Amino acid sequence: MRFGPTPLDQAEGAILAHSQTVGGKRFKKGRRLSADDVAALQADGRTEVTAARLDADDVHEDEAAGRIARAGCGANLSAAEPFTGRANLIVKSSGVLVFDRARLDAVNLIHEAVTVAALPAFERVQAKQMAATVKIIPFAAPDWAVEEAERLAADGGPLMRVAPLVEKRAALIQTHLPETKASVLDKTVPIMTQRLHSLGSLLESETRCAHDIQALAGELDAAARRADIVIAVGASAIVDRGDVIPAAIEAAGGSVEHFGMPVDPGNLLLLGRLHDTPVIGAPGCVRSPKPNGFDWVLTRLCADVRVCREDVMRMGDGGLLKEIPSRPQPRADEKPAAAEGPKRAPKIAGLLLAAGQSRRMGAENKLLADVAGKPMAAHAAEALAASSVDGLTIVTGAEPQRLRAAIQPCEAEYVHNPDYADGLSASLKRGVAALPDDVDGVVVCLADMPGVTATTIDRLISAFDPAEGRAICVPTYRGKRGNPVLFARRFFAEMQDLAGDAGAKVLIGAYEDLAVEVEMEDAGVLTDIDTPDALARYRAGG
Repeated sequence: MRFGPTPLDQAEGAILAHSQTVGGKRFKKGRRLSADDVAALQADGRTEVTAARLDADDVHEDEAAGRIARAGCGANLSAAEPFTGRANLIVKSSGVLVFDRARLDAVNLIHEAVTVAALPAFERVQAKQMAATVKIIPFAAPDWAVEEAERLAADGGPLMRVAPLVEKRAALIQTHLPETKASVLDKTVPIMTQRLHSLGSLLESETRCAHDIQALAGELDAAARRADIVIAVGASAIVDRGDVIPAAIEAAGGSVEHFGMPVDPGNLLLLGRLHDTPVIGAPGCVRSPKPNGFDWVLTRLCADVRVCREDVMRMGDGGLLKEIPSRPQPRADEKPAAAEGPKRAPKIAGLLLAAGQSRRMGAENKLLADVAGKPMAAHAAEALAASSVDGLTIVTGAEPQRLRAAIQPCEAEYVHNPDYADGLSASLKRGVAALPDDVDGVVVCLADMPGVTATTIDRLISAFDPAEGRAICVPTYRGKRGNPVLFARRFFAEMQDLAGDAGAKVLIGAYEDLAVEVEMEDAGVLTDIDTPDALARYRAGG
């Protein structure tokens, strides 16, 4: 890759290194300069521009990030469309993130251009949460480095997966001494029940017995035959492998796999097995709802991720959970800062405007016209449904019942616009008003654009990042802007003030500094069908 000042006669196809204003228009960093862009730079009096020019053995940042992300994307994860050299791995459903730290390090050691960042291994993750991100640092990476990263990310199965939580039936056994307070045992039950419930599991039984090897051995034997996990909480902490709980496991015919863990609180945890059922000798800190080492082990077991002694011994990285005097503490009168929470994929709604009168089409309702064996409007609806949008709202107007029948069985919320004759803005306002309160933005699609695909929509969603100045995402093909467009929630109120048939184009012009152009691979984002001639050309493949 050649980077630096580039004469304009060599700049076509180069990648702009820094954002700048050219003839009143904002050219953003990463823009691939077209012939028209070069002409605009020349008209603005420029003779050169700082840019990157890729060589034959370079891989563009988006292609490189996408290839590596797809190679490392395992079960219960999806690889988002790459943008600005970044491709995120998004969790499909709740579970435990599983990957080999050594393989992750190996990928990151290939070349400085290739980076993969992930949440900690074995962390519990939620649906729509970002589990990892592949980022190519410059505008391109060497082809050999991308190929090696792909190989390592895929070798022996994808680098990352999410093990889904599975409902487990747990048996709790508590031992007691003459001085043990019943209230202490009583309070432990709801805390353990809640712990299991948060993992999608349940406490199937709770029994109590004397803090005695033979008494406990009998309870362990019975529990291990009926439950998926056995949890033993002693009246006194385990201090040695010969103590009551480990001795009882062995007396019942089981084995002690490991005692002690490098996590505090939770140091005195014991891991055993009886009748092939895991048995946890729990430390006393489980009587508190605060996180501790027991939670780390229980979470893995509830996701069918087996825990062996080496796994426990490797938990020291990040294992200091207890507050210590040297750690800054809030003053008594200070309120704790609100937790930011896990980074998640944006929640973007899909909005399909299908209320037009088709005036220029003549007597035929264009949205019901056959295109490749299905009604025109069905193409856009199916593209939205197949994308990563969170929910689909369809605004109808003319012939609403026929339109709904044509789009079925697509799952959507339908909103009728009786004022459809007032233009596109009337339908946009109806649709936006019907969106859920918790969405971060909306992709506004037009039903007369059958060439728009789910990939197109997902690329817009991947580009969306208001914190980085990308609050409006506009698709382009060969530098020309088209539809659909993604708008952040902050623009919803202003959309209610729009009028006429121009839709939200005025917002793009008013907020150019917050808009980003997302180049697409085909002309589907430019092709809307308004006339019989346009329909005939589209059907003919033109």
